[in-house]
Amino acid sequence: MKNFDHECYPVALTIAGSDSGGGAGIQADLRTFNAFGVFGCSAITAITSQNPLAVRRIDPLPPEAVAAQLAAVFEAVQIGCIKTGMLGGAATIQAAAEGLTNRPCKLVVDPVMVATSGARLLPDEALEVLRTVLLPLADWLTPNLPEAELLLGRPLRQRDEMRRGAQECAERWQCSCVLKGGHAAGDRDNAVDIVAHDGKLYELSSPRIAVEKYCDHGTGCTFSAALAAGLALDMPWKKALASAKGFVLGSLAEAVQIGPKLQAMYPPEEAWYDRVELRRITI
Repeated sequence: MKNFDHECYPVALTIAGSDSGGGAGIQADLRTFNAFGVFGCSAITAITSQNPLAVRRIDPLPPEAVAAQLAAVFEAVQIGCIKTGMLGGAATIQAAAEGLTNRPCKLVVDPVMVATSGARLLPDEALEVLRTVLLPLADWLTPNLPEAELLLGRPLRQRDEMRRGAQECAERWQCSCVLKGGHAAGDRDNAVDIVAHDGKLYELSSPRIAVEKYCDHGTGCTFSAALAAGLALDMPWKKALASAKGFVLGSLAEAVQIGPKLQAMYPPEEAWYDRVELRRITI
């Protein structure tokens, strides 16, 4: 990997699938990077034929193509942060991990296994490869609640179980973890995530707002991309988290109409991070 000895414009790299509907995946990641003032690079893992309503088809790219994209980017570009999204099969996860082993920057792993709609996006046989090959490389891990349950092999229903789950993820893979609580029942007023960082636990919360059906398509991709953008800008971790959470809140609040009775998240014009709270908690 090339060494760079001069300052460059901040750059982030996303390794994920293409979403033809534009709401998630590579499209959401690059849109988010741009909104943060970060130059975006990409390595595409699959071509999905989808819209916010449904996934019609998934065509994975060969693992060799993913590896070649990573090699080409690293050869010439100084990357500030990397995030992974939908990787698909075991061979692609292996190829991505091998390409990232000697990376000189932070890695945010969004372990895309279960979509917001509930659709399963990762085959069972690839789960153990994800656990043993890619997750040990992560600096930040951002599972939603169903994904954390799959990673740990147990349900996380109550808030205390979520706290222990985030802590276990952080300890098991020696990284920081944001367990996204959007799927959790109980708190109708706030969207609360559990953060495990440096041996401590926090709640990251923002107001929960009512949105049109399907408008929340891409929330997970957008959060992890915003976190990666903040880290590429060398934000302190607390500011990066608050900025990412606020960006998702604002993207929902300032959604745009893209079809009949169909709204989609879109980068907000206003700053929303001041509506985000990060507070220390204990189990």
